[in-house]
Amino acid sequence: MNVFKEMRGEVEAALKRLAAAGTLPADADFGRVAVEPPRDPSHGDMATNAAMVLAKPAGLKPRDLAEKIVAELTGGDWIETAEIAGPGFINLRLKPDVWRRVTGAILAAGTAYGDGDAGQGQKVNVEYVSANPTGPLHIGHARGAVVGDVLARLLAKAGYAVTKEYWVNDAGAQVDELAWSCYWRYLNALAPGEGAANERHVLAVRSPSTDLQYKGDYLIPVGEALAAEHGDALRDMTPDAFLPIVRDKAVAMMMADVKATLADLGVEQEVFTSERWVIESGKVVAALEDLGARGLIYEGVLDPPKGKKPDDWEEREQTLFRATEFGDDVDRPVRKSDGSWTYFASDIAYHRYKYDRGFLRQINVWGADHGGYVKRMQAALKAVSGGEATLTVKLCQMVKLLDKGEPVKMSKRAGSFVTLQDLIDAVGRDVVRFFLLTRKNDAPMDFDLSAVKEQSRDNMVFYVHYAHARCRSVFRQAAEAGLDTSPATLTGADLSLLVAEPELDLMKRLAEWPRAVEAAAEAEEPHRIAYYLYDTASAFHALWTRGKEETTLRFIQEDDPAVTAARLALVEALRTVIASGLDVFGVTPVDELS
Repeated sequence: MNVFKEMRGEVEAALKRLAAAGTLPADADFGRVAVEPPRDPSHGDMATNAAMVLAKPAGLKPRDLAEKIVAELTGGDWIETAEIAGPGFINLRLKPDVWRRVTGAILAAGTAYGDGDAGQGQKVNVEYVSANPTGPLHIGHARGAVVGDVLARLLAKAGYAVTKEYWVNDAGAQVDELAWSCYWRYLNALAPGEGAANERHVLAVRSPSTDLQYKGDYLIPVGEALAAEHGDALRDMTPDAFLPIVRDKAVAMMMADVKATLADLGVEQEVFTSERWVIESGKVVAALEDLGARGLIYEGVLDPPKGKKPDDWEEREQTLFRATEFGDDVDRPVRKSDGSWTYFASDIAYHRYKYDRGFLRQINVWGADHGGYVKRMQAALKAVSGGEATLTVKLCQMVKLLDKGEPVKMSKRAGSFVTLQDLIDAVGRDVVRFFLLTRKNDAPMDFDLSAVKEQSRDNMVFYVHYAHARCRSVFRQAAEAGLDTSPATLTGADLSLLVAEPELDLMKRLAEWPRAVEAAAEAEEPHRIAYYLYDTASAFHALWTRGKEETTLRFIQEDDPAVTAARLALVEALRTVIASGLDVFGVTPVDELS
């Protein structure tokens, strides 16, 4: 039961009756009519601008039309009062029984309460994490992983058909760098203690000879696995022969590590698309040939950029994509000086591949350092889809890891950064997931290991869990008192006995959950759910506290089983909504706090 949709239906029904009576034109457009909570709750439960936007086609003054709308709205099962404010806005106050019906609907639906149909089954592809398979995931990847995963879950709850995807950058220079570092670890596995000599050997056979880029201990298992599988055979091969073997093994083991860490974080993506596969399957060539046939690929020289030169600018004739025709600032290279494709060329083909699979709406979750890449990628998708598909990019700012306000030291295993696995091991999956959603994705964030463990109102994670645990505590107390807390008793409770103002306020807040889901999904902002849960938990804690001082507000009234049953039903409805919200976050509700 979505009160906000129901109320819009009530208002539209009243307007249609006025149209049938000739007060409004038969073809009146209700599209601009809004029915939503007023900014000031003291004005009522809902407000509508219907009279303001329909007065002109009706040939009436807004207040005059508002009076006719009010007459149509009052007297039914929903609206208790309808008052005209200002030039013609209508403030509506709903009957208390409306909120009680919502409470009953929550008990009937369980955690499915809040599921919506706004998405109408539209296919959406959410691509996130997509870290290069050159090492373990670090804390910088954590935020994108959580934001992407929860955004996908939120869209699914709002009625979209969501696919969660990972773009594996397993082609190009960085993966070759990884292979050379793993070859060194392989030689070390064959000859332990000869690390320096083995490194000199690698540099001697490598052309051009450059220092090894990846020297973290996390590559030791790759070297050991290669030695166990191939013995010393790779040592005697030429680079052209051994490098593909080493590279494939390294990527496979790094991706296994990535997937294991993501699983520990509660992230399981359905699709992993390989860049190497996209290239070798001919999709890059096909995408660029299609663009070329439409005159969108050409040979030319880019003008020198103003200010700092970007990495992909060269003062020479290049193969370029006409990105400026689709909103980008400059045209973009798609081929390197050595004849190989740029990363951008692979990305063009990849997003075209997603479009070919039916994804007209695509969302990418990237680190903030990729901000300069957004326009060109949006231009590319617009070009390859003929303007049919859209790309939204959610940029995630970095996370600073602190402990009692001091920076946390780097991971020994990774050598230069704190791994995501370290963070999960330190505070637990659920805390990581929830806390990373307490700020908008593009806002800087400090993750203080001590602060997230504090049991205080300032810790949103704790405060929401505490509300769920308190709900369970109420039912344990009821059971100890010998009261019937069965589902049948709760669903059959007389909710008309819930008359106290804080009880009605809590029911109103629970009724907002479907709208909160829909609004957060529409805005693609999962952090809004964290604030809804926190505010709802705060309202419950406030009612709990008042019950300590006013015995008549306590949930359990042992001398009045009917009132107790009604209040237990309200508590269960609250617990259900919190559990529904935590489910969107991929967080397990707790029944007791240690």
